[in-house]
Amino acid sequence: MVSKNTICLWYDGTALDAAKFYAETFPDSAVGAVHRAPGDYPAGKQGDVLTVEFTVMGIPCLGLNGGPAFQHNEAFSFQVATDDQAETDRLWSAIVGNGGQESACGWCKDKWGLSWQITPRALTDAIADPDPAAAKRAFEAMMGMRKIDIAAIEAARRG
Repeated sequence: MVSKNTICLWYDGTALDAAKFYAETFPDSAVGAVHRAPGDYPAGKQGDVLTVEFTVMGIPCLGLNGGPAFQHNEAFSFQVATDDQAETDRLWSAIVGNGGQESACGWCKDKWGLSWQITPRALTDAIADPDPAAAKRAFEAMMGMRKIDIAAIEAARRG
């Protein structure tokens, strides 16, 4: 059963592939019900996968195979708080290494065009440092990064 509030993500025939990748990559993620089209529709035929219910880190989602009309963009992203460099590296590499692409400041896109912010908790703490100079140094260090380097953020924070 679909949750009362669910994020609907539009795919061009690849919702099941995306849901499986997310379930394999992120903790507390799973693929649920797969619904097939009861008849032909603009982006597919009767029997094609129409929607896929899945969760990403506990967040309920619905993948809709709606065709190529709408593409993902940075206006929507998943922000993943990581606990250490190993987790940051693992998630970043999984997304980028599976046909995705790097962007700036901890952002990357998966091969379906969905944006992800792989954000170490150490970065969040550093840019919220009560010392404005320390926060600024950490922020400026982040601005020059693609994947976040926690050691470099902490070094910049210390000055």
